[in-house]
Amino acid sequence: MSDALDVILRLLAVLAVFLVLPLVVGQTEHKVMAHMQGRLGPMYAGGFHGWAQLVADGVKFAQKEDVVPADADRKVFQLAPAVALLPYLLVLAAIPLGPNGLVGQTIDAGLFFVLAVMGVGVLGSLMAGWASANKFSLLGGLRTAAQLMSYELPMLLAAASVAMAAGTLSLPGIVEAYQWWWTPWQLIGAVVFFTAGLAELQRPPFDMPVADSEIIFGAYTEYTGLRFALFLLAEYAGIVVLCGLTTVLFLGGWHGPWPDSLGWLWTLVKTGLLAFVVIWLRVTYPRMREDQLQRFAWTFLIPLALAQIALTGVVKVVTS
Repeated sequence: MSDALDVILRLLAVLAVFLVLPLVVGQTEHKVMAHMQGRLGPMYAGGFHGWAQLVADGVKFAQKEDVVPADADRKVFQLAPAVALLPYLLVLAAIPLGPNGLVGQTIDAGLFFVLAVMGVGVLGSLMAGWASANKFSLLGGLRTAAQLMSYELPMLLAAASVAMAAGTLSLPGIVEAYQWWWTPWQLIGAVVFFTAGLAELQRPPFDMPVADSEIIFGAYTEYTGLRFALFLLAEYAGIVVLCGLTTVLFLGGWHGPWPDSLGWLWTLVKTGLLAFVVIWLRVTYPRMREDQLQRFAWTFLIPLALAQIALTGVVKVVTS
């Protein structure tokens, strides 16, 4: 009975994080972009600094009409938002927040698990683009698939470098094996992993598949109401997952100047700082062209990731 209660409490905690943190990142993005670009946005919802604007947006989405195109594949069209969102919920369950088992579920091959499940998210975009009976949606879905397949390889190679260094595929095991001098040594891999993750989330400057100047809103053009909101929520949940994984793999997770009992707070601080970097990049760099996207992955990120693996092999041999 106690084991079942423990599982239920862990699942509820993961669900609470999944529902709260993406909304916090979304609200932060609104405010950070407004300050960086000198724009005055909604300031009245909820009173202080418009803190409830994101809640108001959610209510607005819930009130909008749920429209399904007449020629669409109805079942696939309706299922696509869930397929795009749920993988991030599963990944969050495997990311350790702190020491002493502070994780939704410990998985021996956790690194393989999270990378494999994150790759499933592309099916949501493909399903949305194909089922919408819209040529712009189909083109956006195909561009999304091409982009995600291109950037999956450098992401995997960068993660493999950390697994080599730690000698384990377990995410808590990688954090426990972390040494302070890993950060400069694995810096190249961290940059490759983080950049490839941004491309997989279709975040600027890698947002060509949803570029309004090209194909309206890509695979999601025909979506309205809550289903459209689920795709947006998937994007912000992906930011939380990417920043959390980068923290665990390359920044030492819960390791920091505070006692282990506060390790969860240190993990959240690192994740929050990386989320700020994601927002910062959005307002800093212009969008890449489609050919530039592919060239950047195959001619720049992949060679860097291979160089990081070679460096990791050399360091492991020397230190052993």
